[in-house]
Amino acid sequence: MDISIAPFLLHFKFDAGTSRGILKTRKSWVIKLENDGMTGLGEVAPLKGLSPEGYENFQNTLISELNIFREMGTISFESCKHLFSSSTLFGLESALLSLHQTQEGQVLDNSFFEGKSQLPINGLIWMGDSSFMKKQIDEKINEGYSCLKMKIGSLDFEEEYKLLTELRNEFSVEQLTLRVDANGSFTFSEAIKAIRKLEELEIHSIEQPIKAGQLREMTQLCRETSTIGVALDEELIGIRDTNDKIEILDKIHPQYIVLKPTLHGGISGTKEWISLAEERKIKWWITSALESNIGLNAICQLTNEYNIETPQGLGTGSLYTNNILSPLEVLGEKIQYNPLNKWDYSVLNFNKILRC
Repeated sequence: MDISIAPFLLHFKFDAGTSRGILKTRKSWVIKLENDGMTGLGEVAPLKGLSPEGYENFQNTLISELNIFREMGTISFESCKHLFSSSTLFGLESALLSLHQTQEGQVLDNSFFEGKSQLPINGLIWMGDSSFMKKQIDEKINEGYSCLKMKIGSLDFEEEYKLLTELRNEFSVEQLTLRVDANGSFTFSEAIKAIRKLEELEIHSIEQPIKAGQLREMTQLCRETSTIGVALDEELIGIRDTNDKIEILDKIHPQYIVLKPTLHGGISGTKEWISLAEERKIKWWITSALESNIGLNAICQLTNEYNIETPQGLGTGSLYTNNILSPLEVLGEKIQYNPLNKWDYSVLNFNKILRC
C-alpha cells in the first residue's frame, strides 16, 4: 500500500469570528491510500486552539502517526484510540473505509451516498458586528432555514440578545428553532444570567456556555435549566477512554452532546459517544469541524447511518473560496449527495511518503 499526503490551505470567504479569535484560513491534510488499483481518501484537519494534538507543526506528528499505521498495516478503534490523534484517526478511518468501496467518494454504503436521502442542517450565524450578524440571519431566513445556530460571545451579550429578541418577535418557536453556541465564553455567573434571559426567548439550546473542565459548574448549569438545553462540545475533546466518557456523561448528564469526528475520536469514537449518550437518554447531533468537502462528505455519510430528524451542523462546505468541488449540495435547509456531479481533486498536490 502506498500512502501519500496533500497539505491543503482553505481560505474563508469572510473573517469567521469565534470567541477564540478570527479565522481567515483553515489548514488540513488529505491522506491518500492506494492498494491494488483502489484508492481511499481521508481528511486530517486538527482545529487550531482546540485539537489537543497541536496545530502549527502538526505535519511532523501526522507523518509519525502514519509510520505507526504503516507498521501496523490496519487499525482498530480499541488498539488505536490512544496511539493516534483524534484528527488522524478520523482521516485514517475515512481513507480505509473508502479504500474498500468501489465508487469514488463512497465511505459507507448507505442512501446518502446514493443520493436517495437528505440530511437536515442548521444555518450557522458567525460572530461579527451586529450588522454583519443581521445580514447573515436575513440570508439564512431567505434560504429557507427553520433552525439557526448563532455564535455568541464576541459582542456585548445585550447586543446579541437584542438580535435574538428581534428574531423571536418575528418568528415563533414553531416557525424557527434558535440555538446559540458560546464556545465557553461565559463565566459561570454570566452563564446563569444568560440562560435565564435566553429561556424567555424559548431558545432550543446553548452550546458549551462555560470553558471545559469546570465539571461541578457545568453539572449545575445542566440541572438548573428548565426549557433551554445545555449541549457539551469542547467538554468532550480529549476524552478517549470509554470509562472516562461514561463518567462525564453520568456526572454532568447534559441535555445534548455535539459531536465532531475530527475532535471527538474519529468515526469510531463518535459512534461510541452516540451509543453511550443514547443509553442515558441524552440527545445528540453531529457537526463538521470546518473540514473541506472530503471530510464533510465522510461526516455526512456517517450521520446518515442514524435515524436523523434533528438539524445537524453540516452546512460548512460553502464557507471557502477554494473548496474541493464535490457532489455535495445544500438545497435550502438540507444537504445531499448528487451522484450526477463529479469530484475534482486538481487543487490537491500529493506527495508519496510511505509504502507499506
